[in-house]
Amino acid sequence: MGSSSTFNFTILLLPLIVGSLMAASASNFNQDFDITWGDGRGKIINNGEVLTLNLDKASGSGFQSRNEYLYGKIDMQLKLVPGNSAGTVTAYYLSSKGSNWDEIDFEFLGNLSGDPYILHTNVFSQGKGNREQQFYLWFDPTADFHTYSILWNPQRIIFSVDGTPIREFKNMESKGVPFPKNQPMRIYSSLWNADDWATRGGLVKTDWSQAPFTASYRNFKADACVWSNGASSCKSNSPSSASNNNAWFSQELDSTSQQRLQWVQKNYMIYNYCTDAKRFPQGLPTECTMS
Repeated sequence: MGSSSTFNFTILLLPLIVGSLMAASASNFNQDFDITWGDGRGKIINNGEVLTLNLDKASGSGFQSRNEYLYGKIDMQLKLVPGNSAGTVTAYYLSSKGSNWDEIDFEFLGNLSGDPYILHTNVFSQGKGNREQQFYLWFDPTADFHTYSILWNPQRIIFSVDGTPIREFKNMESKGVPFPKNQPMRIYSSLWNADDWATRGGLVKTDWSQAPFTASYRNFKADACVWSNGASSCKSNSPSSASNNNAWFSQELDSTSQQRLQWVQKNYMIYNYCTDAKRFPQGLPTECTMS
């Protein structure tokens, strides 16, 4: 990519970065999350402001949200495993339970020192996934915290990084494509060893001399409909009036956001299931052929 397009994108991005920093709010992991596995490898520190997950040869670790959500905008700042993280996967996702579960995935596939991380995304609806898109990032995700966001409303799912949309999955139920809409989901995250596939298809194994591996989390924010005792905190077809910012419930990508999305997909997307004709010899999935 030439320097001029880099400059143009930076100009577009600056207001969004500033806005996202201004919107950052304090959260408390002690109140919002439970560490669910890892025998002490997951820790909540700094009076609940930071959560860390660790992985060593014996075990990884993970956590989940206390609340379930049915639609919302979920933000989390992550700082990924630095150095030689080959073989490790940091997963951060929304998921329901059961055999016909829904799921919205960020997965960060570790790398050899100096190589880029791969950001892997997927959407499951009614137990069916196979909707992978993968990206490189335009920054080092191990050097500092960056915000990874999922916007999920009745019309679409938007994956964003530091406020920049990287992927949109629209509701195309009218065309026969299932869309997550009925099953409340919790937030989950885990750090685990996947050296049978994570780095270069499993060719590069985890170097345990580098352990323990650590991923860090802060500034969780959920502007969302909380599901509790079979009911939503939001009114039937609108977000709760108690929410500070209801725009997410009907949010779509404006022209500037579309430009950012196209910039990312042109320059940083490295896999798109919608262009993998060899994988789908009977024809690409329906949502790939719709405008």
